[in-house]
Amino acid sequence: MTRYDVYGLGNALLDIECEVVPQVLEDLGIDKGVMTLLDEESQNKILSRLDGHPTKRTCGGSAANTIIAISQFGGKAFYSCKVAQDEPGQYYLQDLAQCGVDTSPQTYAESEITGKCLVFVTPDADRTMNTFLGISSSFSEAELVPEAIAASTYTYIEGYLVTGENSKQAAIKAREIAVGAGQKVALTLSDLNMAKFFKQGLLEMIGPGVDFLFANESEALEIAGTQSLDNAIAYLKTLTKGFAITLGPKGSIIFDGETLINIEAFPVKAIDTVGAGDMYAGGVLYGITNGLDWAKAGRLGSLASAKLVTTLGARMATADVQALLGKL
Repeated sequence: MTRYDVYGLGNALLDIECEVVPQVLEDLGIDKGVMTLLDEESQNKILSRLDGHPTKRTCGGSAANTIIAISQFGGKAFYSCKVAQDEPGQYYLQDLAQCGVDTSPQTYAESEITGKCLVFVTPDADRTMNTFLGISSSFSEAELVPEAIAASTYTYIEGYLVTGENSKQAAIKAREIAVGAGQKVALTLSDLNMAKFFKQGLLEMIGPGVDFLFANESEALEIAGTQSLDNAIAYLKTLTKGFAITLGPKGSIIFDGETLINIEAFPVKAIDTVGAGDMYAGGVLYGITNGLDWAKAGRLGSLASAKLVTTLGARMATADVQALLGKL
């Protein structure tokens, strides 16, 4: 018997979002449009140079955004992560609870620091992330809750976990537990840099194969080592039973194991693309664990991500998320 629709595991990061022009990124020496890992000192230097720029603070992390979306839609979700006992960490756990997401109790040394992600949004709606993982860098098998994994229809693994050996092994263990319990596994590639610099680790996390994989077009092309979308699709079929490739304003493609399904885009004026892929995954995973077929689940993901990018931040109000269910 399943208790949860989706069990997620990933980084717990306090997002600090700031709107800037591209010149600011150049001045700071920051690569635009990707996620870059930093140490605490480097991140603090950037923060000090942003003094005076308005910022918005929210609880995030790629998989966390997806899991929260599933809960907002009305699904049952569990999230395993690692935060410190500092104020950001306590805020993070309270936020998860307020969103209806279950998690496990945490007690760690007071000297530890909760991870933070600086999210820069430029006028073209692109997002650039500079991340200090903090205590999330020590995420390990100890944070897993095997009984919750075994009681979840899907276990959803964040690709960012590939950057640490312990977190990578935790992802592999979670996959093994889910498979052993007869449940399904989904994984997101998370970011172009993960596919570019950590391909072998991602393949280790995927192992003999997963049930579903999420990627955007650039991530799919990178991990497949090709410039052809058709070749990337053929390659992904060797890694996973099904997948979704998001194509920006061109919509997305879902492979259900037998058929490629084209999912329409919903044209909007994008203000902020932070969390768009996470929200898409949330819509799809909620859909397929709550009675929707793949086409409708894909449409829900597309609707949700289109709605999200019209506002600042990686999360919408729960009422707005649930309203999308009436548009299917």
